[in-house]
Amino acid sequence: MTNARIQYEKWMNDPSLDDASKQELAAIADQNHEIEDRFYMHLQFGTAGLRGVLGAGTNRMNRYTVARAATGFARYLAAQGDEICRRGLAISYDSRRYSDQFALQTALIFCGHGIRVYLSDQLRPVPMLSFAIRHFQTAAGVMITASHNPAQYNGFKAYGEDGGQLPPEAADAVSSEMAAIDNPIQLTWPSEKTAREKGLLIDIGQDLDDAYNTMLLELSVNRNAAASQADMRIIYTPLHGAGYRPVMRVLESSGFHEVHVVKEQALPDPDFSTVKSPNPEERSALKMAIDLAGQQNAELVIATDPDGDRTGLAVRSRDGSYEVLSGNQIGLLLMDYILSAHQKAGTMPEKPFVVTTIVSTKLTRKIATSYGVKLYECLTGFKFIAELIKLHDEQGDQHYLFGFEESFGFLAGTDVRDKDAVVTSMLIAEMAAAARAQGLTLYDQLQDLYRRFGYAAELTLSIARGGKTGLEKIAAGMDTLRRQKKDGFAGLPVTAVCDYLTRERFSLETGESEVIDLPESNVLLYEMAGLDWLCVRPSGTEPKIKIYFGIYRERPDDARQVLNRIRDQVEAALEHII
Repeated sequence: MTNARIQYEKWMNDPSLDDASKQELAAIADQNHEIEDRFYMHLQFGTAGLRGVLGAGTNRMNRYTVARAATGFARYLAAQGDEICRRGLAISYDSRRYSDQFALQTALIFCGHGIRVYLSDQLRPVPMLSFAIRHFQTAAGVMITASHNPAQYNGFKAYGEDGGQLPPEAADAVSSEMAAIDNPIQLTWPSEKTAREKGLLIDIGQDLDDAYNTMLLELSVNRNAAASQADMRIIYTPLHGAGYRPVMRVLESSGFHEVHVVKEQALPDPDFSTVKSPNPEERSALKMAIDLAGQQNAELVIATDPDGDRTGLAVRSRDGSYEVLSGNQIGLLLMDYILSAHQKAGTMPEKPFVVTTIVSTKLTRKIATSYGVKLYECLTGFKFIAELIKLHDEQGDQHYLFGFEESFGFLAGTDVRDKDAVVTSMLIAEMAAAARAQGLTLYDQLQDLYRRFGYAAELTLSIARGGKTGLEKIAAGMDTLRRQKKDGFAGLPVTAVCDYLTRERFSLETGESEVIDLPESNVLLYEMAGLDWLCVRPSGTEPKIKIYFGIYRERPDDARQVLNRIRDQVEAALEHII
């Protein structure tokens, strides 16, 4: 009998297992592959917490895996003493299936460990949870969400006291506490009534909304632009998620009076019934919004994902069509806009800095240099941007202005320490208004940016391999690439290889190595001539391997041709390896 089958039988024979889960598992009694996938492992708790498909089993998101994560996190915090318990933690949730139930269950488990909990009284997005941690000065936080994953997913996202996702050491400590829980089905927690009577369960309400909105408005870098273009038409879609109220609130507060919401996507819907996937980086998810924009002759389309941390954008081009921008393009436009606005207004702080990731566009280097601003490049994951804000701004003498990652995550200001689609929506609208005041669109601004700094042909691809076998193939493929790294990659003109797992940059031109001053990460980045590069890494949340490309030329056609050729070579090589 396999270990997965043993775990399956253990669940089936537990008298405390709820009836719905028992019926679900009984239906797969003769499906060995399904049992293997559901029980071969526990959902892994990393620096982003848990994320998985909803369903019964140790490798699924359900009330028992949530209880296991919450109990492990609660034990970790409780062990740090009474002061941490008094400070407590904040909890919010998005519009996914069972999110509100998982949020309340999590809150009650923490209350059962004597830890005070500030629980959102309605769905609120990731940035508001991060803001709440800092606003209430709690010791930690939890967001129930699976971000932009399809409807069958949910997740448990863990945060530290700075409002950023848990750092690796803390995540490891929580994982150790979870590993000590033999049977999560037997975990218990107090009732909501008991928790409230003890003063341990406190609601988060309108006061937080007001404080957050006030903070956002202070991050405006050109308020006059918004005021002068109040009639600019904007189409917004929250894609059935948690962004609707805060985004509409801040746009109205900023003075934009022609914001039109895609009505069919305004209300929370755990099935995300109008889209295949609620991912704002995909044009298909923006289709209804783009159609409405055409009808309304709108300047731009803004979309936020279910938990309100990622932002999508489509801008009107000269021929009236709408161009869906990449995360890199949005980030470049915002970085240039924020830095130029500070420079023109004479408000550039001393020792300013911006942040991006190692897999984001390299044009950030040219933009930062042109404004005399320090650029930091960190590992993928917004927690690393948050750590740089803490180190260099909060604890140092530098001043953070903006940060982004190519996966549609952006942040201005320091009162939130995760991706913030709400402040991003405000700044995008303001940036568009500033362009409109000059008779330009954001599409025009993007073309001007390319003329100034060079054209970028950039792309992110994924190769999926499902289930346990898929994860094993991906791991083996990364091992193969790592063994072959000193030979370059698939005949491409590689000049150096950066192995972030061994923290070594190896030059194929000189044969010399140097240390990479970043934490360990399972990433291989291949440098080519000029700024050109490609990168390969496993996804941290799904069974897929991700490939990033960046090619930079003076002419767009040249960049695209080189990108297409390199893409074909890399895809063919990786399909063979994994």
